[in-house]
Amino acid sequence: MTRRKAAAAAKHATAAEVAALVKSGMWLDFGGANTQPEVLDQAIAARKNELASVKVRSCLSIRPIMMFEADPESKHFHAFNWHFSTYDRMKHDAGRCIYIPLNLGEVPDYYRRFIEPPDVLMLRTAPMDKDGNFNLGPSNVWIRAAVERAKMVVLETSPAVPWVHGAENAIHVSEVDYIVEGTKAPLTELRNAPMTDVDRKAAELIAKEIDDGACIQIGIGSMPNAVCSLLAQSGIKNLGVHTEMLTDGIVDLMKAGCVTGSRKQIDPGKVVFTFALGSKYLYDAVDRNPEMVCCPVDYTNLPHIIMRNDNVVSINNTTQIDLQGQAASESDGHRHLTGTGGQLQFVRGAYASKGGKSFMLLASTYERKGQRKSRIVLDLTPGNIVTTPRSDVMYVVTEYGMTNLKGKSVSERAKALIGLAHPDFREGLERQAQEAGLLPRWFAMGSVH
Repeated sequence: MTRRKAAAAAKHATAAEVAALVKSGMWLDFGGANTQPEVLDQAIAARKNELASVKVRSCLSIRPIMMFEADPESKHFHAFNWHFSTYDRMKHDAGRCIYIPLNLGEVPDYYRRFIEPPDVLMLRTAPMDKDGNFNLGPSNVWIRAAVERAKMVVLETSPAVPWVHGAENAIHVSEVDYIVEGTKAPLTELRNAPMTDVDRKAAELIAKEIDDGACIQIGIGSMPNAVCSLLAQSGIKNLGVHTEMLTDGIVDLMKAGCVTGSRKQIDPGKVVFTFALGSKYLYDAVDRNPEMVCCPVDYTNLPHIIMRNDNVVSINNTTQIDLQGQAASESDGHRHLTGTGGQLQFVRGAYASKGGKSFMLLASTYERKGQRKSRIVLDLTPGNIVTTPRSDVMYVVTEYGMTNLKGKSVSERAKALIGLAHPDFREGLERQAQEAGLLPRWFAMGSVH
């Protein structure tokens, strides 16, 4: 037995043995997305009646967390979350999960400087390799910073976790306190909704603005992925990728031969990301693929690094935008839906990039209780969080057109955004804008060109 294998063998424990080390009042940390443990979670949940005020920090929960399921009144376990999945949103709606505001690329610094260090960091990883490393798979995010600060590091290993390249995408056995054997359950899949006509129309406008050699960032959602689908059919060449989230759509672009990364100024030839969340097709694509590199989020998301590549194109969704250009992408009033994520950082990084562009996409309307409403509004819904300020928003795109807000006055912005609204709402928006003083009558009548 090698020295590394002997060291690992000495650290092996059962999930129940590790769960017995958890004490009331502790901070537990699950990392983000596919690092979420399974058997450890179940073992701690089984001890709920022995515990009180155990605080759990997680992000994009990919399956129900058994601690929370076993404790419907949150008497024993308290949930804190960096970015909501559908599951996290449900817990928030029930008053059982608290959101932590952030810029995602800053989170490693939060761990190093500001937040309570994890008492126990527990992560699902690949099994140990011959060099004594446990690969993090397709979810790097802030794990390295959390390992530095954690009082105890516990790994739940699974052969289902793909092995993904990245200089900082592993934890060495010397950094680990306990190793627990996990299940062979496959990674949880996330599938985007099918492309709609609205998605396609907006995506067509953006695709025309993306040139050969651009370096793209794609956000979550059907509309940004519609852009990938259209680009894959367009014959575009030599795209680069430097993104927070790796999606199925980016893999489609790679398989279509559109991505070479040959014109990137940093990491040429590499697809750079910090987490991948999608289908088995995506997870199979990243497994031992030397073209793909999973990096810490403070490398993928900080604007001063993003801007080092030329012609960065940032493509993200928003859910509501007001007539001055404020984009609210994460809440519905005081009901939190998702999170800031890296949207603002990529908007700023793309703008600072030589020749860069950022696009904010939204469907012009949505349906609620059988009533159609406009996503372009005079005033944001009371309580709505501004994800990207008006001073940062560049291109805004709906199925009715596209406008660039940079350099536009308040009145020019209002006029341009009204033109992107659904025709049924334009007259009412113009009247509201005039009444609010955003559109002086002489301007609205076309005196300024």
